[in-house]
Amino acid sequence: MKTADSLIGKGLGSWVIIQLIVYNLSWMFVLVVPMACLAMVLMTYGNLTQDNELTILKSSGVSLVRLMIPAILVSLIICYLLIEFNNKVLPDANYKNKNLMYDISRTKPTLKLEANVFSKEIPNYSILSREISKNTNELFDVTIYDFTNIIQIHVVTAKKANIFFTRDNKKLLFELEDGEIHQSVDPNSISSRRIFFKKHRISMDAEQFLFEQSGPGAPRGDRELSAQDMQHIVDSLQIISNKIKSQLSERIASYYEPILIAEPDTLNKEEKTTQTGINNLTYFAMNDAKGKLSNITNDLARIEYLDTESDRYLVEVHKKYAIPVACIVFVLIGAPIGVITRKGSFGVAASISLFFFLIYWACLIGGEKLADRRLLDPWLGMWIANIIIGVVGLYLTYRMNKEQIVIDLSFLRRFIPRAFRNQIIETSNE
Repeated sequence: MKTADSLIGKGLGSWVIIQLIVYNLSWMFVLVVPMACLAMVLMTYGNLTQDNELTILKSSGVSLVRLMIPAILVSLIICYLLIEFNNKVLPDANYKNKNLMYDISRTKPTLKLEANVFSKEIPNYSILSREISKNTNELFDVTIYDFTNIIQIHVVTAKKANIFFTRDNKKLLFELEDGEIHQSVDPNSISSRRIFFKKHRISMDAEQFLFEQSGPGAPRGDRELSAQDMQHIVDSLQIISNKIKSQLSERIASYYEPILIAEPDTLNKEEKTTQTGINNLTYFAMNDAKGKLSNITNDLARIEYLDTESDRYLVEVHKKYAIPVACIVFVLIGAPIGVITRKGSFGVAASISLFFFLIYWACLIGGEKLADRRLLDPWLGMWIANIIIGVVGLYLTYRMNKEQIVIDLSFLRRFIPRAFRNQIIETSNE
């Protein structure tokens, strides 16, 4: 639905649409798996609590932590498989999806002709028809301006025309009947040539209406590379950045060196120069200072660009591992919440998992934006969501393991206005 506007009227086959859906499902799959883990954990432990099975297990000496071990082991397996998917399947899927969308975008819609309206959809041609048959491919009172030769423009008129594509759809043929061809003989004069014909055929290039998939060869972006490939790029960028920093340090030291080693006699001689000499020295000194400042500024800009690109790739590297690890984090928070809710229905699990996943996604997107702007380290920007959810999950697991099912939220009362406190107390008493 997101790309429907760019697909309508392109004459795309069903296989192309299936490819587009499959390629886009790859990045959706990466986000769905952690959310599905959270929903399934909530349903599992919610059912255990709802059916009093958890009470029986606890009375037998089985703690909640022990019950979570199987889920954690499964989440570790899912995490490993998702990491492999992120590095081996997702980059190629994103790359092919980008190429496919580019091929679709450069494909023009199918040819549409309207009566009494000039059509310029075919390059170097302008076509006008006074009447168009709705049941056949026939045009009547046709006028065609041929601009393939700018020096000699041809104007073709015909009473009737049949249009059709060749079998390979690369050429559009016009079979004209009973018409004239007006040709300019010399562009520097007003003379022209008129040719009458009974039948005439014009072949026009129609490859722009044909969808063709391009082969590999386009450059890959950061989301179309594996973590290993991006790490190699980061290492190369850091080597170049360190080299520029070293050259900058040497350059700054060379700028200060003449001042540090200047001899007193030289300074005394400069003081005895004439006014004209002083002005010349000031002029050359200012130009020299501007040149040195420009060199330093350029080096600093290059270092800033290389560090920004390095952080951008590092963000994607950490993302490929942070999202799979969310499967483990959601098990830590899903099990105690499933026990607290005491509900194992799909609706409850889906709503709670959606709530926590929205929080996780907001932290992930916010961390990514801050890391891209270099306000946070790339690792912190990508792992902050896991850290927050993981800490909350460990806290809830600890409380549940200590049989403290009810979580005390009384500290929130201080943030409630006094006018509403009495109403809340009365409501709770009722």
